[in-house]
Amino acid sequence: MEGCIFCRIVTKEVQSKIAYEDEDVVAFHDINPQAPIHVLIVPRKHIPSLNEASEGEQILLGKMLLVAQKLAKELGVAESGYRLVLNTNRGAGQSIFHIHLHLLGGRLFHWPPG
Repeated sequence: MEGCIFCRIVTKEVQSKIAYEDEDVVAFHDINPQAPIHVLIVPRKHIPSLNEASEGEQILLGKMLLVAQKLAKELGVAESGYRLVLNTNRGAGQSIFHIHLHLLGGRLFHWPPG
């Protein structure tokens, strides 16, 4: 989608510190980290939010979770614990309208979140 910063990162128009990529998914370090480990996992396909995802994207959405698991292991937070966050729409904190999963780790998280 034209103008989408995450689409521009996926196509490498905008430089980012890539943590993982394959034919379906790209993961990169957040430029405004909220934890020592803060990686964003995005599909190459532009899907604005979870509300726009279809049943045909089940495998892609599941793959995002497995990429998060892989990265948590590689980044050393799998055993100590990590949080996955998927915000949907502005009221939940979504500011970039390209579905993305936050992988957060490296510090203690409390419940409920703010």
